[in-house]
Amino acid sequence: MKLSKVSQLVLVSAIGLAVATLLSGCIIVTIDYVFVADSVNNTPGSAGQIEAFATDSETGALRPADPPVPSGGANPVSMVVSSDYTDLYVANKGSNSVVHFAITLSTGGLTQKDSVTTSAPPNYIALSVAHNYLYVVSGTTSATLTEYSLGTDGSIGAVVAQQTMVVPGYASDTVVPTGVAVIPNSTGLTVSPSVYAVYATVYDQSAYNPGGTVTSTANPGWLFGFAVDPSSGALTATTGSPYLAGVKPTAVTADPTDRFVYVTDFASNELIGYSIENSGQLAFMVNGPFKTGNEPTAVVVDPRGIFMYVSNSLQSTVSAFNIALPTGTPSATVATTGSSTNSTDTDPVAIIVDPALGRFVFTANYLGNTVSGFRLNTSTGVLSATENTPYVVTGSNPAAIAAVPHGNHATESVTP
Repeated sequence: MKLSKVSQLVLVSAIGLAVATLLSGCIIVTIDYVFVADSVNNTPGSAGQIEAFATDSETGALRPADPPVPSGGANPVSMVVSSDYTDLYVANKGSNSVVHFAITLSTGGLTQKDSVTTSAPPNYIALSVAHNYLYVVSGTTSATLTEYSLGTDGSIGAVVAQQTMVVPGYASDTVVPTGVAVIPNSTGLTVSPSVYAVYATVYDQSAYNPGGTVTSTANPGWLFGFAVDPSSGALTATTGSPYLAGVKPTAVTADPTDRFVYVTDFASNELIGYSIENSGQLAFMVNGPFKTGNEPTAVVVDPRGIFMYVSNSLQSTVSAFNIALPTGTPSATVATTGSSTNSTDTDPVAIIVDPALGRFVFTANYLGNTVSGFRLNTSTGVLSATENTPYVVTGSNPAAIAAVPHGNHATESVTP
């Protein structure tokens, strides 16, 4: 059958429209770049690298964005991004270094800028919100918190302050640092003369040493608090510091309104909650501690301060909690299908919520050599697996994860 010219034009237009619709449906819009720190291979002493992934705005699926870049050392264990998302810092435990990278927000590209050598292996790092101080907890037999100045370009400067964290009454015990978090104090705590505080977790290996010798009767887990002088950066212990923190604390974080502090206890399978009082002193939350999965290793609060997620290393799951806003208490556990946990790949050791929209949760799976993704229901906190999760990394033993927004939209945040 022969078609008239009008019919041919209509047919061509219809086909063109169908193709355009199909192509538009395939367009992938990136909302975040997710950075994962791992090793090039599983050989001891292998060089570290940072892999960049783009996050699909609709599905949360990850795809490689750029080729991996060297982490500037060996065995990267911790990463942190500046509050303006222009700088990334990575701690390399195997080479006693912290390395600074500039971030190109439009592409997720990383450019190595400068670095600092630490006196002992670094375990975890954190940044002040003003991006003027870098905090590093380091050591294998003793625990030290070191504060470095940062230049206006994000470069790492000189040591400003340093604190050795010793268990009270047990100065000779072997103490291992595990985490550090900065409380920005945007709600105006009267921690004179501080405008914010730093909290660091340690455990006493002389008192808690599974499979080894125990030589101390000290409480194993501790949380140290320090007020920060806004002018000099000087660190001063907060009232009551250090605070009891279970048996083996592994991570510490705070809610976006900096009223509460949360610590995971790896040995007791618990989450410990504290309220920050006006003096900066911490007080245990009522009805705590709170049950998690087996061997919790990391904790994150979503940008709205409503939900909290804990990665459980041994169980390979994520525990999800509602946060009671008046008290900060992790209340009824968020369930998906009758279970309070969400399965990841093997050994999730780090966890983040995407900073762009606060709609996706990702874990770095140390033994799985993958990243697991979840969609976060912003109304209920329920998690559901993202498309094609888990996502394979090219290296081995991913130990740290961070993210920055693409820069093409506003980010999710909380104004206290």
